[in-house]
Amino acid sequence: MLRELHIENLAVIENATITLGPNLNVFTGETGAGKSILIGGINAVLGRRVSRDIVRAGAEKAYVSAVFDGVPDDVNQKLAEIGIEPEDELIISREISADGKGTARINSRAVSVSSLRDIGDFLVNIHGQHDSQILLDPLKHLDILDSFGQTDEVLSDYRESFKELQSVARQISALRQSEREKERRTAYLKSIVDDIGPLNLEQGEDDEVERKFNLIDNAVELSAAIKSAVSLLSGGDEGGGAGELISDASAEISGNEELMPQLKPLYERLSSAGIEIADISDELSRLAESLDIDASEYGRLSERRDELARIKRRYGPELSDVIKLYEDSAEELEKLSGSELELENLSKKKDALLATVTKKAESLSKLRAEASKKFKSEVEGELRFLNMPDVRIEVSNTKGKLTHNGMDSVEFLISANRGEEPKPLAKIASGGELSRIMLALKSVLADRDGIPTLIFDEIDSGVSGRAAQKIGVKLREISRKRQVICVTHLAQLAIVGDDHILIEKQTGDERTVTEIKPLDFEGRKLEIARILGGDNITETVLKDAEEQLLSAQRGEQSL
Repeated sequence: MLRELHIENLAVIENATITLGPNLNVFTGETGAGKSILIGGINAVLGRRVSRDIVRAGAEKAYVSAVFDGVPDDVNQKLAEIGIEPEDELIISREISADGKGTARINSRAVSVSSLRDIGDFLVNIHGQHDSQILLDPLKHLDILDSFGQTDEVLSDYRESFKELQSVARQISALRQSEREKERRTAYLKSIVDDIGPLNLEQGEDDEVERKFNLIDNAVELSAAIKSAVSLLSGGDEGGGAGELISDASAEISGNEELMPQLKPLYERLSSAGIEIADISDELSRLAESLDIDASEYGRLSERRDELARIKRRYGPELSDVIKLYEDSAEELEKLSGSELELENLSKKKDALLATVTKKAESLSKLRAEASKKFKSEVEGELRFLNMPDVRIEVSNTKGKLTHNGMDSVEFLISANRGEEPKPLAKIASGGELSRIMLALKSVLADRDGIPTLIFDEIDSGVSGRAAQKIGVKLREISRKRQVICVTHLAQLAIVGDDHILIEKQTGDERTVTEIKPLDFEGRKLEIARILGGDNITETVLKDAEEQLLSAQRGEQSL
């Protein structure tokens, strides 16, 4: 339960600490005193979205903390999942800065606001002033019925299978391109494969072909140059080559080494040069012989060179780009060719999943049908107690296509008066009736959702008299199983509270401040009298308030 709430600098609340009891806590106060700010503070500490405008004017930040004890096991499990060790009490806090930034903490450990919200959803359920409007939206009715029927496990299992079915359906849709598109794409890819494939391209082949072609293309000039070099080195028929001249020079100095020792190394160098010149001449002659032009090879290289240039212009610019395009196109073409088999396999898988999902949807629908009967009976019983004796509730269930929620479309119909056929809530329910219907739903769901604290913000909207008195009794009844916090403006609800807290606006030093204080019996008597008589609090009104409080304490309000 929520044991303590502390608020600092939240709108008109400067500093307040509220201690709450385990049963029915009622908050009263004049309009504008700050009751909605109190609910806003609770929403903030539970991780709900808040505006930075909620920070009190002139303050740098607002701070809200809540202390819970008797923490449910599912909350402790959630805490463990985010790495927080459960303790005897749970302290949640949130700080909202005027610049829009803020922090959230659980047991002094910083957490994300979303984590705060996940934990808060298991601790407190808030019914605000406008929440009854969800009853007017048929799309919300299925969620309410599922909460009552406790179909979570079955619904979750169904949704897993449905999600898989959707995934397979999307795959099939992606494969089922229009025939025209598929044919167009296939023809395009085939033209690429047919154009490039027969060439049997190899990486770097264009560079090698270009090198060989240039060699042959310049063979005549190259051969003449090499032969001229050979002639200069070896000489012609009449001699006179470089080799012969070096030999003559060597002969001139041969035999004179003893007379002049310096000639010996020069002679040796001339001999070596002669040998090197002869060797170079021989190699050049062999190269010249290899340059004999092969006309057929020249033609082949020329043709291949043209083919490579064409294919690069069309698909390049580089030969590597052409080869990659060919490989990618061939792979895609193979996939398109094999898509029919894949489509057939996926279709079989879809049919099997569809059968499974349909079966699970039927099981879910059966559970909902059973829940509908109990729901109708229990809600009607609660509404009869809440001064709607002739009420009839019907759960209209229309079967349709499979969706995320199954095959059911649910809408609650109501007949508030005898002899009238049940109709949609939006067409006939008044504000007071919606409030009582919502309270009836909260009452029948109280034993099923496991949330320890229920907050009702003006659940008495649109009701008065005996109906309001019965709402008070019902809230007290719920509070014997769960902690209940109720913001009210009716005496009938205020008198049945186990703990009564006054929200009061004070003005001083040109600032408005909201004070929140618990009331003892005398304080409650004055507050009940104010609610009953307004500013005109007479002895009669005070006496009436006292009698009603004493009667409530004796339990005489049970109806």
